[in-house]
This record gives sequence, structure tokens and C-alpha cells, in this order.
Amino acid sequence: MDRSKAVTGWIVAVSIGATVVYAQTRASSGPRFFDGARLIVGDATVIERSSFVIENGSFVSVGRQGELTPPPRAVRVDLAGKTVMPAMIDVHTHLGYRSGATFSVENYSRGNLNDQLNRFASYGVAAVASAGTDRGDVTLRLRLAPPPHGAILRSAGRGLAPPDAGPAPPMRDAPYGVSTEDEARKDVRELAGQKVDFVKIWVDDRNGTVKKLSPDLYRAIIDEAHKHNLRVFAHIGTLADAKALLRAGLDGFLHPVRDREVDDELLSLLKDRPKVFFALTLFAPRLAMYPARPRWLDESLRGGLGSKEEVARLADFVASRKPDAIAAAGEEWARLARNVAKLNAAGVRIALGTDVGGASAGGLFGWAEHVELEHMVAAGLTPAQAIVAATGTAAAVLGLDRLGTVAAGKSADFIVLDRSPLEDITMTRRIGRVYLRGQEVPRPARTRSNP
Repeated sequence: MDRSKAVTGWIVAVSIGATVVYAQTRASSGPRFFDGARLIVGDATVIERSSFVIENGSFVSVGRQGELTPPPRAVRVDLAGKTVMPAMIDVHTHLGYRSGATFSVENYSRGNLNDQLNRFASYGVAAVASAGTDRGDVTLRLRLAPPPHGAILRSAGRGLAPPDAGPAPPMRDAPYGVSTEDEARKDVRELAGQKVDFVKIWVDDRNGTVKKLSPDLYRAIIDEAHKHNLRVFAHIGTLADAKALLRAGLDGFLHPVRDREVDDELLSLLKDRPKVFFALTLFAPRLAMYPARPRWLDESLRGGLGSKEEVARLADFVASRKPDAIAAAGEEWARLARNVAKLNAAGVRIALGTDVGGASAGGLFGWAEHVELEHMVAAGLTPAQAIVAATGTAAAVLGLDRLGTVAAGKSADFIVLDRSPLEDITMTRRIGRVYLRGQEVPRPARTRSNP
């Protein structure tokens, strides 16, 4: 039996629906009554003084303070003066390769992936999507059995690109290398058999350094994926490619347009496709234009996130840039911000994505999502809009119906904040507690309430 059939057989044998993730990680517990917090629901609704009940890993009831009666024998948790928001979902990550300051294939292991999922969870990230650079079947197994206190994993398995034209090394050879339509369709069928959550493609020549996936190939990929009820998400950089991919039926973009201004033609195409989304992934372009060491970098160091070597690498990058490089990055950032503003004003879906684990955000698992919220606001979103992008919208993009909002029947995944982020988005980093699937997530003392 070949490997793909073995993987498929294993999945079929153990798959009993998406609820298995919750069943394996949810501890049975009595009701708890949380009272008094400002509640950011995740759908643009805010309840200034709220109450909610959780039991057996789920929200049982949610309402205004004074409107809910605590269940018999419920444990009361006083959240007066606190803010609660849903745990976040990241639709674009690359996992397994980063360990400390090193970034290599040798780091790719179940143990490293488990560690990264736990680190996401400790900073209030309930789920992440691995975008096309997986190796072997470890992520397929982790989808069904995440670590008990870790983030849920969704995966594209191996993405599709021209041969040796995946993302930056050491991930370049991770996707399928496709040269013909028959190869492309065969690979998509293999992914469908593995029951991946979406298909990832690269339509970008990375400034002429690799070959770009051709229209004939990506049209075949999209067509075959849709036959198997799979959506296709793309890495892109140019306006022309964004338009062509929309006409081919693409379902989502894991980067924004960077080469020029978003125009009316693109907005018209998007208007006809209201479910299409953009993950902004602003970390790298924003980092490149900082005139000085950003505050969040020192916060991450004080919080003990990642290694000192990794933080030092990012700090050295900021310090080493020449004035002309900073100016060029500033021009690119200004264009990106205008594009984000146009997409947002047109009502296009915007979701949280960090590209974390690659060369940009490095090993800041969990922290990069909070920094990305700050960057989204810098690009023109309001704090409330950025939070919706990171919660309700991101959950919808990944089909995680039980995540993303605080509502009866949803999984009890939420962050208790010491201060409200609706006036200052950086306050999402003032974390008091994190709950996933109704249970408080263990957090090292050094990560609590980062200033």
C-alpha cells in the first residue's frame, strides 16, 4: 500500500467528525458563572457588563449582567473591570521548522509541533492553519488529537507550486512540484483523499527567483479541488494575479496585493465573490519600515517568549537597515495601508494571518498574532474590526463553526484581558487568563499580563 492510501485509511478509521477534537480535550466540569466583564463577542457586538455560563467546555448562556441567573452549584468568577474577547484564529502559519533561533527541516517533528501549538494556546490562539508546508502525516494526526491544552490545527498538507518553487528554504521543497495539468489534478486528488482542510498554491515568482505557477496549472488545480469540495487559497503578490485568480474561481488570498494600488476592477470582482477573503500578513512589511526597535519586541523578551537569540535576530534586523531601505519599506507600507483601507471600505472579508514560523515573524508563536492586530490597526482598521478579523471572520474562513464568537453553544475559548483593547489594540497583550474548551490554559508566570 502506498503512503497516501495508508494516510487516507488511517484518517477514515479514526475520524468520527470534527467534534472529536473537543471530545478528546474537554474535561467534564460543573457550571461556572463569569460575571461583570466587558464582553467583545467577536461579531462587532460589545456587552459592556456581561455574564456568561460555561459547562462541559461550552458556553451555555451569554447575556447582560443581571439578566442571567447562576445555575445551582455554579462556581462564580468575578470579572469586574476585566475585558473578555474570543480566542483568536490564525489562518496562515508555517509550523514545525522553527526552534529557538534555528529554522530547518531537522526541527520538524511531532514534539516541536506540539510545543508550538501549546505556545499559541498560552497567548489566546485557539486554532491555526498550516499553509502548505507540512511533511509526512504528523499534522494530519494532530488535527484529530491536538495536545490537551494546545491550539486546534487545520492543514492544507502539501501545497502546490512549480518544482522547487515553494516558500523560502528550508520549506522550498515541501509542496508538490507540478509541471503538467495531469500532475496537478493527481496531487489534488491525493490531498482530497487525505481530507485536508483546503488547498494552498503559490502564484508568485518572488522577484524573479523562482518560476510562477501558470494560469493553466492553477485553473486545473482550482477546478479539481472544487470537484472534491475543497477550497483553494493562494500566495500572491500582484494585482494582475489577484484578478486572474478570482476569474479562475479562487476562494481566498493569504497575502494582500503589494505591487500596486487596488483598483475598481478588483473590487468589482470581489463584490461578486463575497466569501473571498484576504489575510493581510503585515508583520514583515511593517517590521521593515520601523524607524527604531518596536516596543512589542522588548515586551516579548520580558515575557519570555521564544529564545533570546531569536529576539536578538529580529532586533539586529531592525538596527541594521539603512535609511534608503527604511524609506523604501515605508513607501511599500503606505501602499499596503491604502489597499487595506480600500478592501475594508468595500466590505471585503479580512482575516488574521501572520505567516508565523517563517523567516519574518520567526518563533513568536502566539505573540505574533497580537502584534499583527496592532499592524492591522496601523493599516486603517479600527480595533473592533481587527478583533473581528482575528475571531469571527477567521473562524468562518476555516469552517470552525464552534469558534470565533462568545455565544451559547460555542466552544468556551476566550481571553480575559486586564484592559480593554477597543481603545488601544495593544491591550490584547495584557492577558490575565486564557480558556480553551472551557479549561484554563496553563501559562508560565512570566507570560501573565505582559506590560
